Amino acid sequence: MNTIADPTLDVARYVDQVGARARACAREMARASSAAKNAALLAGAAAIRRHADQLVQANALDLATARQAGHDAAFVDRLALTPGVIESMAQGLEQIAALADPVGEMTDLRLRPSGIQVGRMRVPLGVIGIIYESRPNVTIDAAGLCIKSGNATILRGGSEAIHSNRALAELIREGLVGAGLPADGVQLIATTDRAAVGALIASPQWVDVIVPRGGKSLIERISNDAKVPVIKHLDGICHVYIDDQADLDKAVLIADNAKTQRYSPCNTMETLLVHQAVAAEVLPRLCRIYADKGVELRVDQTARSILGQAGIACIAATEEDWSTEYLAPILSIRVLDGLDAAIEHITRYGSQHTDAIVTENHSRAMRFVREVDSASVMINASTRFADGFEFGLGAEIGISTDKLHARGPVGLEGLTSQKWVVFGSGQIRR
Repeated sequence: MNTIADPTLDVARYVDQVGARARACAREMARASSAAKNAALLAGAAAIRRHADQLVQANALDLATARQAGHDAAFVDRLALTPGVIESMAQGLEQIAALADPVGEMTDLRLRPSGIQVGRMRVPLGVIGIIYESRPNVTIDAAGLCIKSGNATILRGGSEAIHSNRALAELIREGLVGAGLPADGVQLIATTDRAAVGALIASPQWVDVIVPRGGKSLIERISNDAKVPVIKHLDGICHVYIDDQADLDKAVLIADNAKTQRYSPCNTMETLLVHQAVAAEVLPRLCRIYADKGVELRVDQTARSILGQAGIACIAATEEDWSTEYLAPILSIRVLDGLDAAIEHITRYGSQHTDAIVTENHSRAMRFVREVDSASVMINASTRFADGFEFGLGAEIGISTDKLHARGPVGLEGLTSQKWVVFGSGQIRR
């Protein structure tokens, strides 16, 4: 169906049709064997390599439109399907195929006095709607994870990548069919009409969960308007706290990496907290590194005095800085009188994403882990490790700062749930 910007399309009816098809094949996806799912993923990878030229041609239409619309070079770069990106998508599907299949796993099986055995089985969520922007490779990542976890999925990418996304989705569907699975296990919303997003997130009869991937405005809109459960995070206001019992060489390496390894990811440090007893020693060392890398420093009065004496440029932090996700070479710094003050700051200003402590004191480290209420909490390690690949999940569909169901990087297990299963041999309750 060619529905791109079709003014005659009844969007609500179209989304209903897509949703009904996804719901109809969800059971077949749920009962698919690991072998069939892996075959679909490997067939999809082969199709991507085989049709690389067609993908480049489809992508060229999106790139031309983006340039005509005046988007900057960074936007165009995110949109581009280069030979390297195409190969990485194929490899991504192969990596997902190599992961252990969580579906059907039985845990906590125990015998009850009545003679029944009670346990829990991991099962797919059903139909997952994924709404994302810019990067067409998300089409492959998301579809691959949903296939392996036994879910049907409805993909709605950004209008800027519509031609690329359609081409990629068709290759995934080709892989499903080749493995004997329903093509509608993966569907792409083929219209660029924004009303399709509103219709999809208001369709609990068809969709079991929505996963938004994109900017804060997109996620806020979906979180506010959805009638379907949402797996998401809004901000990544991540902290590193350098304790007075930290190994300062280690602290410098960690705090540098947490900020400057990449500026744009949601797990990049945005605020550095430093114990006052070591601030005069560690801040000049660390902030010279930041200055050399062009990081703007927004600091409290104590840090400003220390850096001023060291001849390092900085500006006064405002109250707003402590709750700002910069996603840029900007860092806020605060000097505190101890662990309690650090935890209090993180509790007040943090986004429950990822926070780290650098200390050699085990009891303080364990207090930090217990009391900092974030999805990922780290001891003597960079916040940049908070993603699915680094956590050994193989891949992730996003990060969740929610407390129900999935939390932190969401991989295959996060796209499943558990049901109670009872094994009996004729028992009745008396």
